Amino acid sequence: MNNDALIHHALTPHLKLAYEQHGPTTGDPVILLHGFPYSPRAYDDIAPVLAGKGYRVIVPYLRGYGPTRFNSPDTLRSGQQAALAQDLLDLMDALNIRQAALCGYDWGGRAACIVAALWPERVRCLVTGDGYNLQDIPRSTRPLDPETEHRLWYQYYFHTPRGVEGLTENRRALCQLLWKLWSPTWAEGPERYPLSTSAFDNPDFVDVVIHSYRHRFMYVEGDPALESIEEALTRQPPINVPTISLCGADDGVGPAAEIDDDIEHFTGSYERRVLPGVGHNIPEEAPEATIRALLDLLER
Repeated sequence: MNNDALIHHALTPHLKLAYEQHGPTTGDPVILLHGFPYSPRAYDDIAPVLAGKGYRVIVPYLRGYGPTRFNSPDTLRSGQQAALAQDLLDLMDALNIRQAALCGYDWGGRAACIVAALWPERVRCLVTGDGYNLQDIPRSTRPLDPETEHRLWYQYYFHTPRGVEGLTENRRALCQLLWKLWSPTWAEGPERYPLSTSAFDNPDFVDVVIHSYRHRFMYVEGDPALESIEEALTRQPPINVPTISLCGADDGVGPAAEIDDDIEHFTGSYERRVLPGVGHNIPEEAPEATIRALLDLLER
């Protein structure tokens, strides 16, 4: 953990949700959200800079990561997209945050995009990794081009009992492989990876990850309490809050397309920035570009 950040907890309806906080509690809130298989360490070079400018910076551990814990053993260890969004809303409510700037990528970007789409009044502005991150689950069973299917091998692996056992027994080695494959040109990746590994020791990590990758292909049921959110997401709602999309040109799982296919999903102020030499772990690989995007929106 960053030595300047202390772990705090917010009690939400389903979680004792851990988060790190920087800056004055009276500052305008900025929430920074990590993805899979990452941790709040992705924002180590970003949170202090924003805090130094007077912002209240909150960096949560997503469900299944680090010290975040479920309140009840009976709660479904869901990793579905609606659960991530609901956790974000619940955290904002628990901390009495009416509106925040959001920044996220991968799973965290999905949570941020969903809240921006369905509850825009809660979002001042949005920095999203790789554009429109809402899953189109009803169409998820349609085959993609072979090259894209090849990059999704880990998701299909997690659909099998062998994948569950593999993630359970080899989580650190497997996640390290994903870091390498997804950020192939990031020289600091091997040095940075050990800083995040303890976050994967959470007792719910495997269950949440497996559920996430099975639910998005309709191989498992979701949490019934979240069905209304999932139903709203089937309509692929637009995002109208001010948004900057950061895309890694060297992203090994979802390389930036030459043409921005996501632009139709953004109906407000929107800009896409493709980052040369950057892979999937955008804020940790490109902290200066991430800070610039946030400040460009916050200081308008």
